[in-house]
Amino acid sequence: MHSHSQHNHNHHHHSNEGKNLFISIILNVLITVFQIIGSFISGSLALLTDALHNLSDVIALIISFIANKLSERKNTKTKTFGFKRAEIIAAFINASSLILIAIFLIIEAFKRLITDENTFINAKWVIALAAFSILANGLSVILLHKQSKGNLNIKSAYLHLFTDMLSSIAVLIGGFLILFYDIFWVDSVLTVFIGFYLLFSAWNIFLDSLKILMQFTPSEINLDKIKSDIEKITEINNIHHVHIWQLNDKQINFECHVNLCKDLKISETETILSKIEEILIKKYQIEHNTVQFEFESCKDNSLIFNDIRKC
Repeated sequence: MHSHSQHNHNHHHHSNEGKNLFISIILNVLITVFQIIGSFISGSLALLTDALHNLSDVIALIISFIANKLSERKNTKTKTFGFKRAEIIAAFINASSLILIAIFLIIEAFKRLITDENTFINAKWVIALAAFSILANGLSVILLHKQSKGNLNIKSAYLHLFTDMLSSIAVLIGGFLILFYDIFWVDSVLTVFIGFYLLFSAWNIFLDSLKILMQFTPSEINLDKIKSDIEKITEINNIHHVHIWQLNDKQINFECHVNLCKDLKISETETILSKIEEILIKKYQIEHNTVQFEFESCKDNSLIFNDIRKC
């Protein structure tokens, strides 16, 4: 049995993520508090839904912040993978909550459209607080934009903030339309649009994080190609009992049994192992692998095995 791993972590980059998340949390706590107070003063449901949206942001950002800190912890004997899954679990919880909130907002907006609740709304409060929310969320979005590209957890937090900024823009437009034209229904229509956008954006993160948690083979990896590439190595008869899974959105793990053509010494398998690793790293960006060499010992040589007793 031989295993190999390569690591390259950028800790400075990670602490930056944490700092920017923390600033975003503070900004969003402020938005939520102001909007809840403002919604009661102005009588606007749009502000209250925006406040709810922001409250979900605060929760999402706190989860992301804790997960971000946990993922920095070192691996130990009791936690051999460390807390690397923390960020994926956070992304999964975030996306799930976004989906639920979106459905709730859409239902509320439809209720208002059907019942035609055109109660008096103080538009000036709505405009002022929506503008504040746009500025604060805009700042958070700028802070997290760069890091959202390579990290599913930060991406889910970033999406929360971005959709929030959009919904605040919608609330602002609604405020102006109420102020100048008394068009109350525009508020509900915009809420429906924002809700559907929220559903659409959260669904992909929900699926991605679920696939990682279920340890599915990453979608960009073709197992048959890996098999044929490795079996081109002359000393190898076949590979079988393969497992490929993602630990988080960066690290892919690979393990397999390799059936050799000849009964070689362990020292002689080193060069074969190097060839396997070169294929995995260069072609498939798989840097963490475990390879078990065998010579006619497995009864079952199926690529994906289902019966543990056969080997």
